Amino acid sequence: MVYQPPSGARDLLPLDVAQKIWIERRLQQVFHRWGYHRIITSTLERLDTLMAGGAVQPSTVIQLQDAENQGLGLRPELTASIARAIASRMGKLPSWPQRLYYSANVFRKGKALDHGQQLEFYQAGVELLGAGGLRADSEILLLLRDCLQTLGLNNADLIIGEAGLTQSLLSPFPAKEREKVRTAIANLDRIGLESLSLSSELRERALFLFDLRGRPETVLSQVSQLDLDSSQRQAVNNLKSLMELLHKCWENSEVQPSITLDLSLVQTFDYYTGIVFIAVSDTASGARVLGQGGRYDQLLGLYHPQGQTEPGIGFSLNTENLHQVLLGRGELPHQTPASEWLVVAQTPEADAAAFAYASQLRCSGDLLRVEVELGHRETPEDIRDYARRRGIGQIAWININGDPKIEEIL
Repeated sequence: MVYQPPSGARDLLPLDVAQKIWIERRLQQVFHRWGYHRIITSTLERLDTLMAGGAVQPSTVIQLQDAENQGLGLRPELTASIARAIASRMGKLPSWPQRLYYSANVFRKGKALDHGQQLEFYQAGVELLGAGGLRADSEILLLLRDCLQTLGLNNADLIIGEAGLTQSLLSPFPAKEREKVRTAIANLDRIGLESLSLSSELRERALFLFDLRGRPETVLSQVSQLDLDSSQRQAVNNLKSLMELLHKCWENSEVQPSITLDLSLVQTFDYYTGIVFIAVSDTASGARVLGQGGRYDQLLGLYHPQGQTEPGIGFSLNTENLHQVLLGRGELPHQTPASEWLVVAQTPEADAAAFAYASQLRCSGDLLRVEVELGHRETPEDIRDYARRRGIGQIAWININGDPKIEEIL
């Protein structure tokens, strides 16, 4: 019998891990430079916590039960878990805003018919809690851009929407048709949109909303032609200010990021209230979403006993998609890091001396990787061949007196 991981799960071998760490370390360096601190939340959450206020849909959660038959779930994302962790400690926090980052796995259930679909994913991201407005929105988008540039992904496209504005623009549609219109627009399904049972006026409005994507100045001009209420007009003005500030911040960049304003953009989770965005990279196999995020100004209140809330905005980067894009460009390590030393006892009586010499090397302060030959190779030439294959630079041959003979391997 061959034992395999469960359907949808997978193992990471040493080279996979080395490449994953290569990505995560670079992202963490960026997060540190921007003043963000790491947070670690529980992998398991209570179901009622995950689904508070409809923030997370039950269909996305891998569900479990504890000994008391309490419903539990593996977190499908990090934002709700972080909101719960911070909301439960609001009175103990020294100051706002809270700048937090994470690097963790999430578990997301696919459709029942998708046998073998991946269930476990790795993400890295940030949450900026307790700060609203133009500067906070800009910080998150600039930070996202910095992350992608650090990984060498200068040509990633940024697509920005506004969840609150989009939702309010859909409000004239009857409730039973509104979600169908929203879904058709989000899926770029013009034929499906035209086939809906709508009045001529609402069909014209739906098709107008369908086309609200493109250059920011064009889309803002188009949406301004609608009969907007004060909150909608404020959202449009906020988007205009955001686009102008981003343009000023990036106007001297060697590579100008491509920005698309898309008021049909809909995220997977339902807690977004302001700007939403995705970062996309074109590859030989099609477009890949590298990261996504948005503003969620009511989420913390769902988890606070008195409903007290603070504004929030953040993003997550999809480590697997980053890995695939970088792998295709040859950016990632091609092999696991080699040991610097191989220590060989020349006789069984020299074993203790060989282990002692290896320990001395490891404690040298240079973070050296040191292996001890375990006797699997019969001749000195076999040992040298092993060192060459593994990229080990030096062999220390240890005699019974503990004296090393150093050999450079070319």
